[in-house]
Amino acid sequence: MSLEKIEVIPTITHIKDYLHYLQNRICSFLELEDGQTKFTEDLWQHGEGGGGRTRFLADGKVIERAGVNFSHVYGARLPPAATAKRPELQDCRFQALGVSVVVHPLNPYVPTSHANVRFIVAEKPNADPVWWFGGGFDLTPYYGYEEDCKHWHQIAKNACAPYGDDVYSRYKKACDDYFYLKHRSEPRGIGGLFFDDLNEGGFDHCFSFMRSVGDNYIEAYHPIIAKRKTHPYGEREREFQCYRRGRYVEFNLLYDRGTLFGLQSGGRTESILMSLPPQVSWKYQWQPQAGSPEAQLYERFLVAKEW
Repeated sequence: MSLEKIEVIPTITHIKDYLHYLQNRICSFLELEDGQTKFTEDLWQHGEGGGGRTRFLADGKVIERAGVNFSHVYGARLPPAATAKRPELQDCRFQALGVSVVVHPLNPYVPTSHANVRFIVAEKPNADPVWWFGGGFDLTPYYGYEEDCKHWHQIAKNACAPYGDDVYSRYKKACDDYFYLKHRSEPRGIGGLFFDDLNEGGFDHCFSFMRSVGDNYIEAYHPIIAKRKTHPYGEREREFQCYRRGRYVEFNLLYDRGTLFGLQSGGRTESILMSLPPQVSWKYQWQPQAGSPEAQLYERFLVAKEW
């Protein structure tokens, strides 16, 4: 039997339908906020089986670059990024479905945002299939606002609230720990939610939680981008934005599991790496001036705390 015909979880088509819906909804929201530029669409095929639907927006009035990608790929062997903590799955064939979102706004006062929801099922002969969900969303400001951070985390709390009293706190800490540049000893942004290997409570419960995270990403990001997109800025703010974007690139290329999974599984390189910002700069041993708005980002926002 070919991998393309395997449907281990009978309701896997429901996951695919939801992910298509989520991709469409996020693209519509971003196009409305930009007000000028539309997404282009690119369909692609995976080498072993499956493929994806890449949506890409560039050089908009509000959004400098955004990618909203759907993929459903099949493979004969899970890549190392998926089995590093689960070596018993090394020889399993797999299906992986997901939507990933990265938005790099033009205005430095609008934070970069990232979201991802995914489902993976692995199987091998004479063994029950192993499945799990993962995902989350996180925010990377360049100029921080307390009210934006509180709103972002309140929506994250709301997304988790129906699923247990400790869910938000656990996945917030997981996000703080994950989106951390160890070689810089600093977080990438102000965090949000991050979960992986989720299969507790049964399939319906986990699928419901994944949908809650996906749906609430828009609720978390929409008021922020709408409020900040017309804020005046100049060359100084733009230079700092490009400098901080370098941290985003470093994290994605050094640590991001999704990037590694995509590349190791033979995914489409252009779709995977379009999450990188279009303009970036690095400065040697640069430090912000004491008391400046740039220094405040480090002192008040790039710290793990309860919002």
